[in-house]
Amino acid sequence: MGKCYPTVSEEYLKAVDKCKRKLRGLIAEKNCAPIMLRLAWHSAGTYDVCSKTGGPFGTMRFKAEQGHGANNGLDIALRLLEPIREQFPILSHADFYQLAGVVAVEVTGGPDVPFHPGREDKPEPPVEGRLPDATKGCDHLRDVFVKQMGLSDKDIVALSGAHTLGRCHKERSGFEGPWTANPLVFDNSYFKELLSGEKEGLLQLPSDKALLCDPAFRPLVEKYAADEDAFFADYAEAHLKLCELGFAEA
Repeated sequence: MGKCYPTVSEEYLKAVDKCKRKLRGLIAEKNCAPIMLRLAWHSAGTYDVCSKTGGPFGTMRFKAEQGHGANNGLDIALRLLEPIREQFPILSHADFYQLAGVVAVEVTGGPDVPFHPGREDKPEPPVEGRLPDATKGCDHLRDVFVKQMGLSDKDIVALSGAHTLGRCHKERSGFEGPWTANPLVFDNSYFKELLSGEKEGLLQLPSDKALLCDPAFRPLVEKYAADEDAFFADYAEAHLKLCELGFAEA
């Protein structure tokens, strides 16, 4: 049985379309796709399937959540978005942040991720400590993505491929540098770089290298390195699941 999405007004749908166009312009002009994707993910990735708390419900608007260690630097994304946010007061913060993530993937040449509006803003942020730790390996990734969020092994590897965008900043994460040679292009180069070994100037986090050691993860890395279409299809599916955690449950 498919998900049952809430009905939104015609006016709301028009605002989503118009907001999407404005976001495309901003993200292309400011080259800020990576941080917009991070904002969307870090908003959604706090979902806990057992307690049904956290998730993509606009709570990143609170200073308390912006202050979580894993969210260092996301205040920059929120500042960049503010002028657009002010033009569309009809949209929930929850939909707005997830729309920015979808547009970030599209603008950089990635797959089209379906977007369903209607998320409501929750009144308080989730507890800290639910987002993945880049210094840890496969067991930790499964604890966060499978046990906590309810996603799959395939989702973990596909979502890791979004590291093709952006870079780490020492002052935010303790790590420095991009994963790929073109950090503003969404393609399958993350997986190619991972398989080709470490290179000077490019980053491989412990959580990236862990994908090569696991018997379930490695075949997917190899598949996506060889077949960008397969990666794009699985990525779009995984991103959709992530940005709808706890929303419109079947």
